[in-house]
Amino acid sequence: MPRSSLPTVRVSLKGAKTLRRGSPWVYRTELVELPDTQDKGAVVSVVDPQGNPVGQAFYAQHSPLALRLLTRKGPAEEKVDEAFFRHRLELALARRAPLKGRDGLRLVHGEADLLPGLFVDRYGAGLSLQTLSEGMDARKEWVARTLAELTGATHVVCRDDASGRDFEGLPRESRLLHGEGEARFSYHEGENLFEVNLLGDMKTGAFLDQVDNHLRAGQLARGAALDLFSYHGGFALALSRSCDSVVAVEQDAGAAARARENAARNGRTNVTVENANAFDVLRRYSESSQRFDTVVVDPPGLAKRREGLATALRAYHELNLRALKCLRPEGLLVTCSCSGKLGREDFEEMVLSAASDAKRPVQILERRGAGLDHPVLGGLTETEYLKVLILRVL
Repeated sequence: MPRSSLPTVRVSLKGAKTLRRGSPWVYRTELVELPDTQDKGAVVSVVDPQGNPVGQAFYAQHSPLALRLLTRKGPAEEKVDEAFFRHRLELALARRAPLKGRDGLRLVHGEADLLPGLFVDRYGAGLSLQTLSEGMDARKEWVARTLAELTGATHVVCRDDASGRDFEGLPRESRLLHGEGEARFSYHEGENLFEVNLLGDMKTGAFLDQVDNHLRAGQLARGAALDLFSYHGGFALALSRSCDSVVAVEQDAGAAARARENAARNGRTNVTVENANAFDVLRRYSESSQRFDTVVVDPPGLAKRREGLATALRAYHELNLRALKCLRPEGLLVTCSCSGKLGREDFEEMVLSAASDAKRPVQILERRGAGLDHPVLGGLTETEYLKVLILRVL
């Protein structure tokens, strides 16, 4: 934990303005004077070019994202120690209190909960933890112990195996931080019961940011449904409650097998899981006479970096164009993007362009995002990464 006398980093005028306007991030190019520390994940005092205090931040030795603000108070006003981080964790948990009865939800959402680079998901008695900042990475053993104490979780798993770690210059790893034995847990999405392997499945185990959208799609859907990029069947099982039949398409064989298990576990006999490439399946259906009343398009993030955005947009356009062609009149399209580099306006413009090219007029019924357990931090657009449009084809 940090020392009583903090090293100081001086940022440029632009960097200071960025922090004071609400963003918690400063890139290395905006550092005027480096802090005198080699400690991994050190907490530093941040000052502007004139030496005026700006706050305290995590300092990363190697990442291009050099500073992540922790508090706008200086060291004399607020001490950043274990008590500080424990209080922040307690506040994050208290914010989820209104989500009563949810046993699958995000407990900590990084910068939006003022815990930069820390993400924690709950699946029943198991917690899945990711650290995407050097500061949180250095403290994750302590964080795991503290979270187990605060939540009563039997297991805390470290899922630090995502590509975001490469950008931060941090090694990838996946291991158990707290508890013993297998890390397999069950959780609910509405009435549906799902099983996850926190050490073996994608992301932190599942895609909890979509839970509310799964349930909403299930309320609106009808008829014959097609769920593309189904993963463990979150959309598919929600659709199965109101649809006559659901074809769930998932390319990963392990995820497809889990989707079948989840469908069987919940008695969803009207769900068929196809282990196939969603692009190929959409092309086949759009070029055939078979049509659907509901189509869900929920691909993985296709634009990881801004330089790949044009290619990603073409892929999104093709998916939505073919999905629209597969829908009957009055059909429902639920289309999603979790690419943080693709803004909400650009995503909607792309979908409407696909509708125009498909010669299908549409109504926009809802514009949605992640659930209440995934809040957006004002001033940091990167925290609003998930876009969901629900359309009716006329």
